[in-house]
Amino acid sequence: MKKFLNTIFKTIIFFVVWAVLIGVIPDIKIDNNVYWRLWAEFIPFLLTILFSFTFVFLVEKSRVEIPITSKFFKNILIGTVIGVLWLGIVVAILLFTKTMVIKSQNNINYFWIWILSVLLNVIMQEMIMRGYLYQLWKQKYNIIIATFITTALFTAMHGGAFEAGIVAVLNVITMSIFITLLLEYTGTIIAPIIAHFIWNTFGAIILGGVSLASDYPNLLNTKFQGNSLLTGGIYKIEGSIVVLIINSILIISLFILDKRKKHKLTF
Repeated sequence: MKKFLNTIFKTIIFFVVWAVLIGVIPDIKIDNNVYWRLWAEFIPFLLTILFSFTFVFLVEKSRVEIPITSKFFKNILIGTVIGVLWLGIVVAILLFTKTMVIKSQNNINYFWIWILSVLLNVIMQEMIMRGYLYQLWKQKYNIIIATFITTALFTAMHGGAFEAGIVAVLNVITMSIFITLLLEYTGTIIAPIIAHFIWNTFGAIILGGVSLASDYPNLLNTKFQGNSLLTGGIYKIEGSIVVLIINSILIISLFILDKRKKHKLTF
């Protein structure tokens, strides 16, 4: 019981104090939207990095580690391949069934700064969910408990999914599980960051079919039509049952690959 209460206490302190600090840091007035968004993503990113390393080195005294550098470039490649397959298969199905139709194209000023903002946001999310907190619960208990806790927090951070219905919520849950399995399979947080980054960048900034903050632009204007189970309703791609199916396939695939990998290591 003492171990459980201690772990809960650390989780609350880490997550709640982080959220409170983000809320109380005063906003700055920037007329240019792209630079305001970059600042708005940079602050949570910076706090996440500071909090993560403070807890790892000062609170845990390095007993809990966040795997970052292991096979860095190989895992960038794995994350890229998984991210492209993940979003690519979903988009291909939606385009083939004419559920998603590309209508027109927009011009995006400061394109690469918007991309940088997306990257900061993704690193923040992954470091919060699959960084210190995940590794803490995994060390104290096991992978299943760590996955359950961080998936619950990840789902809470994407509360807008509840407005879009059960499929959107299940998509958030299965995405978290799939990304966690990718972390376990590769042994580093790099691959999850890259896969998540590809999903958000191409799904939101390019296609306009993935939900980010409302001020993010999108290069293409896409129309979703037909059965709401396929279109995802107001949540678009992330509310589509196609995503749920692909997420489930990826979960099963990564689970099998991880089991085989660990089995080989025992011999």
